[in-house]
Amino acid sequence: MNTSAMAQGGRIRARRAARGSAIEGAARAGLAARGVIYLLVGALALQIAFGDTGEQADRGGALAALAQQPFGAVLLWALGIGLAGMALWRLSEMLFGSVGPDGRSARKRLLATARFAFYVFVAFSVLSFAAGRGRSGGGSSDRQSQDATARVLEMPAGQWLVGAAGLAIVAAGGWIGVRAVLRKYHDKLRLGQLSPRTRRLVDVTGVAGGAARGLVFAVAGVFAVRAAIDYEPDRAKGLDDTLRSFADTPLGPWLLVFVAAGLVLFGVFSFAMARWRRV
Repeated sequence: MNTSAMAQGGRIRARRAARGSAIEGAARAGLAARGVIYLLVGALALQIAFGDTGEQADRGGALAALAQQPFGAVLLWALGIGLAGMALWRLSEMLFGSVGPDGRSARKRLLATARFAFYVFVAFSVLSFAAGRGRSGGGSSDRQSQDATARVLEMPAGQWLVGAAGLAIVAAGGWIGVRAVLRKYHDKLRLGQLSPRTRRLVDVTGVAGGAARGLVFAVAGVFAVRAAIDYEPDRAKGLDDTLRSFADTPLGPWLLVFVAAGLVLFGVFSFAMARWRRV
């Protein structure tokens, strides 16, 4: 009887190990896929800053650029599968909790739920594009933002809802940027596996990339708040128009250059997370 119980326990441990390995692989594939998207969006934004492209600097533009490369179809499918892996990882965090002392807290599970829903949508749009059922990975981010804002504004208390969503995005951008500057990502990395030189590189990409990403979120939120106040959905901006707005500041295209370079660095940071993050 003891032998049977030990055998059953061994099988349970083996299944848990297999599930853990599968989730870890899905997470690392998802982080790498996220890195590819940020690299491409940042590169497109740099081209816009120097007036060299009419492409959209958002997910749709990134997918279109990827499709034009050799073996583009294969790369698109790989990207979509990687993002599906990211959604699977977030689902596991929602159901079983994440790493860290408070990984099973309600706050962490709620955050994992939001990330799961987001990456399900992103993975579906990428896979649809790869299968030829979409033209721009779900359409222009600017058009999507304006259409969604217009629909919400037509609802009862629509202005309040859009304004609240905009403020939430501003807060999220600030949270992302501050955590990056404070290097909170150290809590999630296997720092012992990094050489001093690699750690410095990770910190450069993590701080600069996270700050740029947070700034983009915050500015997009400001535009949403303006759309609510003025009751004009066209004032809402997606990623592409938000990035282009940086070129309209007194600093001219140079601010866009710095932000775009930051997004490229965040793409590199995502690759580092795919390699050294604790999952």
